[in-house]
Amino acid sequence: MEPVEDVRVRPDATIEELIEWYSRIHGFMAGHLVEAVKLLRRALRESNLRILTFTANLVSTGLRGVFAQLIREGLFNVVFTTAGTLDHDIARANGGRYLKGYFDADDKSLAREGYHRLGNIFIPVEDYGPKVEAFVRRLVEEARKEKERWGVYEILDLAGSMIEDENSILRAAHESGAKIFVPGWPDGAFGTAMFMESQAGRGVTLDYYIDMKLLSDIFFDRSGKATALIIGGGISKHHAIWWSQFREGLDYTVYVTTAVEYDGSLSGARPREAITWGKVKPEASKVVVYGDATIIVPILAAGILGTRS
Repeated sequence: MEPVEDVRVRPDATIEELIEWYSRIHGFMAGHLVEAVKLLRRALRESNLRILTFTANLVSTGLRGVFAQLIREGLFNVVFTTAGTLDHDIARANGGRYLKGYFDADDKSLAREGYHRLGNIFIPVEDYGPKVEAFVRRLVEEARKEKERWGVYEILDLAGSMIEDENSILRAAHESGAKIFVPGWPDGAFGTAMFMESQAGRGVTLDYYIDMKLLSDIFFDRSGKATALIIGGGISKHHAIWWSQFREGLDYTVYVTTAVEYDGSLSGARPREAITWGKVKPEASKVVVYGDATIIVPILAAGILGTRS
């Protein structure tokens, strides 16, 4: 065992120096973050299947641009996320204002003044649902010109082609060829708007079985290695590890989470539990970093950018 070392910092430090300082500090999550960077640097070079999962709440923050950057630069080629990611990405790409607020705000006052609150992010009501609905109307118009039946990942790629915002996750996936899977796609403004267009007689049919066919093609191919960076929990985490069992488990995985294990939740379950389900290989390299993704992910991303170049 190596000794813990005291660190003296400099304001002009590089990301490599920062990671080296965390290595010397070691306790308590600093050492885990260093291990996560080292694991991903190796894993992304060795893996042909590179999975990124995250939850929609993070897309309301400036992390949206980081996710788009990681996808656009080809570090990850399969993305699992939740329905709200579509809402936030589309709203912001179409001029929606997401404002810096605070947790202790008076929610009754915010509601009267016409704001949604997402933690310490304030969203004017007119910059959320109406922005998504207007975009979906245009999306459906374009989709109907091509065909009536679409996979969800297919229509999300079409959506990405219609967005010009370089910080858009959908745009980045369209440009890089990454596939975005949203198994809970109806659970938000995007899904409801698609439904309403259909009810009005001008919609298209979304068929998630089409997505599942592509997922089976991807995950039943057991050649090469698979890496997953799983940020948060919920359906995006589960969908990734569920499909991974069909290729006999992940070879490398990093979890970034604030969820705890003792309540038996999927969100809090560690990679070691996934071994019992065949979702992570027994010999897999794995790290869990506990903490707020808005603090951890930028450091982690800076540490791995350029890994595949």
